[in-house]
Amino acid sequence: MTNLSHPTPVARAVGASGPNTLERHSAEVLKVSTRSRPSAVAGAIAGVIRDSGMAEVQSIGAGATNQAIKAVAIARSYLVEEGIDIVCTPSFIDVAIDEEERTAIRLLVERR
Repeated sequence: MTNLSHPTPVARAVGASGPNTLERHSAEVLKVSTRSRPSAVAGAIAGVIRDSGMAEVQSIGAGATNQAIKAVAIARSYLVEEGIDIVCTPSFIDVAIDEEERTAIRLLVERR
């Protein structure tokens, strides 16, 4: 199930190292894995929020979702120091990985 009210996002793996960790399309989506460092993801979230006021974070699986939630909490603490308050709206989204349909958690992070 995809949400058609948002443009096709840019996919960017955050807080992970190695090949294929950065991929660009038309808008931004931060993709989090189990190996992503929450502080690195938080910095990316904060930067996107400062630039555009909204960030989309995607994760698949319990470990990745755990890292993503921690990152949102850390990003909130980074941004509150600048007087920016954020909210997070979770939802499900279907994504294609290696031509296979998977259900991901989508965290829409926006300025309050």
